[in-house]
Amino acid sequence: MGPSKESAEEEKIVERVYDALIDQRLAPGTKLSETMLCQVFGVGRMRIRRSLLLLADRQLVELHPNRGAFVAKPSAAQAREIFEARLALEPAIARISVAKAKPSHLRALERHLIKESRAHAAGDRQAAIRLSGQFHTALAQVSGNYVLLQMVKDLVTRSSLIIGMFGDSGVVNCRDDEHAGLIQALRSGDQDLVEKLMREHISHIKEHVDLDKPTHASTDLLSVFKHV
Repeated sequence: MGPSKESAEEEKIVERVYDALIDQRLAPGTKLSETMLCQVFGVGRMRIRRSLLLLADRQLVELHPNRGAFVAKPSAAQAREIFEARLALEPAIARISVAKAKPSHLRALERHLIKESRAHAAGDRQAAIRLSGQFHTALAQVSGNYVLLQMVKDLVTRSSLIIGMFGDSGVVNCRDDEHAGLIQALRSGDQDLVEKLMREHISHIKEHVDLDKPTHASTDLLSVFKHV
């Protein structure tokens, strides 16, 4: 039996918030007003509350009694832990994916890379951020392990929050040329090389944020979601 209509709609709301976080349209610390979210998504308050609970379970939203829900605002220490987790997890997933990769997987990754390169060339920062994060989840999907995929998806989204707080306006999550190198190594079947390149790649992402200089921004929810 498939998911209920209610749970499917709640997951859709969660995915919309995911996209806004990856695009950095939703700033860390933003108050997520239930009333405003009901207006944005055209659903009742209980549906919004269940969606916020799902986001809180994934540590993307913080729920405070008598104050409401807020986009998570990672500390510098938490940011370091997230990158440590990515360094421990993603190189191993890349290694697993070598044995699982089919020609169809490689073609899909290459098509994705073309979109990513076009976004970089056009100076479309939001699209580049979204697509670069999706590359990591697409590569994790090749492993065929849903648990690992969900972990990567959560870590990538939380990384976007970190870059939104600690990176400057010119920072994009990833460099598409490094993604191209990962695809080439995946095609070669060289597990050691894929693992090494992914470790270097995650380290480069970490180097592009300054954890000693957090930045803050406010976001209007209507403007975040009105065009989506």
